[in-house]
Amino acid sequence: MKTLRVDWIIGLLWLAGGTLALAVTNEYHALVIGTVACTAMVGIGLNVLMGLAGQTSLGHAAFYAIGAYTSTILATRFGVPYIWTLLAAAAVSGAAGAFLSLPALRVKGPYLAMVTIAFGYFVEQGIADWKDVTGGWNGIMNIPHPNLFGYDLSSAQLAWVAVLLVALLVPAFSWLAGSRWGIVMRATRDAEVAASSLGANLMAVRVIAFSISAAITGVAGSFFASLNGFISPESFPFFQSITFLLMVMIGGVGMASGPLAGALAVILLPEALSSLAEYRLLFFGALLLIVLLIAPNGMVGGVTGLLRRYSPLPAPHLPVAISQNEPLWFSRSQTVDFQISDLGITFGGNQALAAVTLTLGGGYVTSLIGPNGAGKTSLLNLITGFYTPSSGSFSLGNLDLTGLPGYRIGRSAISRSFQTSQLFGDMTVLENVMFGMLQGKLWGSKVTGQSKRHCETLLNFVGFAGDVNAKASSLAHVDRRLLEIARALASRPAMLLLDEPAAGLSAEEKQQLGVIIKRIAQAGVGVLIVEHDMALVMGISHRIHVLDAGRLIASGTPDEVKLNPKVKAAYLGDGQHKFHALVEDNKADRVSTRGDVLVVGNLCANYGAADVLHDVNLSVGYGQTVCVLGANGAGKSSLMRVISGLHQAFRGAVAFDGQDISNMPAHRIAALGLVMVPEGRQVFTELSVQDNIIIGAHTRGGLSTESLESLYLMFPKLKAIRTRRAGLLSGGEQQMLAVARGLAASPRMMLLDEPSLGLAPAIVEDLFMTLARLRRDGMTLLLVDQMADMAMALSDRANLLNTGVLVFSGTPEQLRQTGHLDRAYLG
Repeated sequence: MKTLRVDWIIGLLWLAGGTLALAVTNEYHALVIGTVACTAMVGIGLNVLMGLAGQTSLGHAAFYAIGAYTSTILATRFGVPYIWTLLAAAAVSGAAGAFLSLPALRVKGPYLAMVTIAFGYFVEQGIADWKDVTGGWNGIMNIPHPNLFGYDLSSAQLAWVAVLLVALLVPAFSWLAGSRWGIVMRATRDAEVAASSLGANLMAVRVIAFSISAAITGVAGSFFASLNGFISPESFPFFQSITFLLMVMIGGVGMASGPLAGALAVILLPEALSSLAEYRLLFFGALLLIVLLIAPNGMVGGVTGLLRRYSPLPAPHLPVAISQNEPLWFSRSQTVDFQISDLGITFGGNQALAAVTLTLGGGYVTSLIGPNGAGKTSLLNLITGFYTPSSGSFSLGNLDLTGLPGYRIGRSAISRSFQTSQLFGDMTVLENVMFGMLQGKLWGSKVTGQSKRHCETLLNFVGFAGDVNAKASSLAHVDRRLLEIARALASRPAMLLLDEPAAGLSAEEKQQLGVIIKRIAQAGVGVLIVEHDMALVMGISHRIHVLDAGRLIASGTPDEVKLNPKVKAAYLGDGQHKFHALVEDNKADRVSTRGDVLVVGNLCANYGAADVLHDVNLSVGYGQTVCVLGANGAGKSSLMRVISGLHQAFRGAVAFDGQDISNMPAHRIAALGLVMVPEGRQVFTELSVQDNIIIGAHTRGGLSTESLESLYLMFPKLKAIRTRRAGLLSGGEQQMLAVARGLAASPRMMLLDEPSLGLAPAIVEDLFMTLARLRRDGMTLLLVDQMADMAMALSDRANLLNTGVLVFSGTPEQLRQTGHLDRAYLG
């Protein structure tokens, strides 16, 4: 409400200034002021599209033209009163905007911008070719000033009407941004996937945003035509669309008064520099660059930021008092079960899930666990409508949800969180929770004070103690997790799906999370949690289901699952490997006679405020293979990223071959011979197999024919497909290519991060056979892999991480005997 009052004041100041200027000015200056008002109107319309819905348009000059020609043709040819021509201009332009919004459902970013550019040229050429109506390139001349209530308006009076309309549109934009529609639009702008999962219909949101934006622009075009008295296709060039876009950016995207400030700069600056003739565009461009460099959020955004920096701190948020006897707002008197029957999905021939059948009890905590690539997140994406199942069905009670779009499922008492927080970053904490309550619906009951109280009650319930008016992007990691749960609960779900909610939390924060999840289930809400922290899973779950390679291999209570041999084999392996014969001294701790090639000392690392590594010490000797094990979230990949120079937020020391590499960039570390094979392969998908390998030899100055052939001898399958685009390869082929690309650099040591992730068992065996041969030939390897038993069979030494702390370092046999491994993976 405070922002709305400020925007009303700005609108009134603009109206007063425009009125005063028009009272003492000549006809030319009235035209300039009217042009500023028309341009500001277009900017406000474009700001609805960009600032609220997050869509980019480089074709708004087309809507400007549609409005101008619609109004002019109706007035000059059919004698329609001006007020009706304005409404017609808004309606026709709005309809054109709705039509243009349809491609926005399939493309976005630069591709959407290209579509809007094409639309602009289509409209321009269409006007030029429709000569009988539009006058073609000659245009329409002698457009009379409008007549209102029997009185012909002068240029100054018409300009004043445009100024008045802008004065009303500034606070109107602010009101729209805070309304139900505005909250839904801004949510889809910040996180489309999360907004859709909570009930937002992206198609409806974009159609409405484009229509409103185009309608306002069409009205501006009508004023433009009447002010100038002449229009032609050349009045609406493509450059005009660029000017509109720059105007909004200069003023401040998403700021109600930003387009007005941008219009003043874009229109008045060239006028002020008109005496410099040919130099004015040079000065104009330079000043625009300066504004964007100094204030990336625009002029209004820059001023707002300064005011917030030097304004007194807001009063702390006082929690809403909750009576012990007061029922939780999201509580359900009747629980509902969620049924999954024979559910399966295939991606490009790979069976990600096969015939999964399970029941999620209402009012119970059910956990879904399994090693990396087991299909857990795929299952969540299936039952929330982001994937369409290849087979099977799922239902909530008697309601069949199979095949419904995500937003329909989100409105059917199913709510979820995400592996990586999907908050609406530019919205406040309270608005995030409010969106969950609205369920993404554009129509419904009005947002009231009681609604806000419910939101604050939910925030208190999950333990959020921060400022409810703070932007979600400014929150600490734990508060982001709590807010995401509160937002999901705001939709009053019967089933709550939580995807790795404990990721990145401290032990104390995980304990708090466990209490919250239990209380949610006690309120009658079914909870399905996908989580890798086994201590949390075993402590809160009523029932656990285990997936491996897309298949359900076990179900039961926590105690039953922990003792299930299939579960142990899925996480730790069965100990039977073809490559044992290739691993010399497998049960002995091979000591490197040349000392250590890699030494990590007292390493601490963090992502923002979240610490992921704590005083880690490990070493790797020349020619040794060392593995780093641990459950998901233990910090293994973070350790590899720090060593390879891909993550710089750390303390401690890393030395390679006696040289401190702690502060080196990744490319310099790679040039020293420490080469990383990253998680997920990350091949260059648009390049051929052979080009990928050749790029791997960049640090050594190129790859000779002999070296390339030796790599093909090691990976004969790659030679057969050397001309194929890497993006078309299977997962196993891509992993072979990633290893070959690393070897092309002639590394002195290789870091392998989860090389077996997502591969079929037979392919994993082949991969480890290759690694065993590299080990036998003297290659130094540091290996992180989910296949713990296979990694230990290959390794001379083993290290175990648990929530960022190194809890064991020694031989694989010693690690097996301690029991640490079972506790780390299975709780």
